[in-house]
Amino acid sequence: MKLSKVLKRKNPYLFKAKHVLTAAEIIKGIVDAHISSNEETIFGDWLEELAIFINKKVYGGWKSGIKGIDLEFDKNGRRYIVNIKSGPNWGNSSQVSKMIADFKTAKKTLTTSNSKISIVCVNGCCYGRDNNPYKGDYYKYCGQAFWEFLSGNANLYTEIIEPLGYKAKERNDEFLHAYSQRINLFTLEFTEQFCAKDGAIDWEKLVKFNSSIKK
Repeated sequence: MKLSKVLKRKNPYLFKAKHVLTAAEIIKGIVDAHISSNEETIFGDWLEELAIFINKKVYGGWKSGIKGIDLEFDKNGRRYIVNIKSGPNWGNSSQVSKMIADFKTAKKTLTTSNSKISIVCVNGCCYGRDNNPYKGDYYKYCGQAFWEFLSGNANLYTEIIEPLGYKAKERNDEFLHAYSQRINLFTLEFTEQFCAKDGAIDWEKLVKFNSSIKK
């Protein structure tokens, strides 16, 4: 992270409207938002890989090479093509429409090489629930239903939670050390650039840095 780049992407009026008075508050808000966004993406990618790994062990599935499809596997005479997301509320209507279009393209690709193949499209979500899984063009399995679909084990969704904690404390200690250093460095940098001699935030200077027309 570079403080200058992050500040240019943030809304300085929002900080003022929330009555933020200290450099530390601004910095912590920026860093926490950045981390939250990135950890969701990183952990989502990891869960996707875990799902593919488990399915490969149970059903011999494989990471798909077809655009928009994450996993393919055969079960009971059917080919399942799976698009994996972290949670059930992952996209807007246009993103869902794109997923459906990707499913249709994938089906066309697969049936061209094997006209007899029966294909089932699945949107799998690693957590959450959806009590109406049939969506017309595809099935949506969430949480317990998704992990059972992948593995045949109805309890897998709870069994995978314990191993996640094995090295959590060790990693969290490392993270907190690096996090504290970054907060301190950014706070110092912000104070030097955007605070007056009396310590007050120079809002005009901050807004100009963020939004002025460059000469």
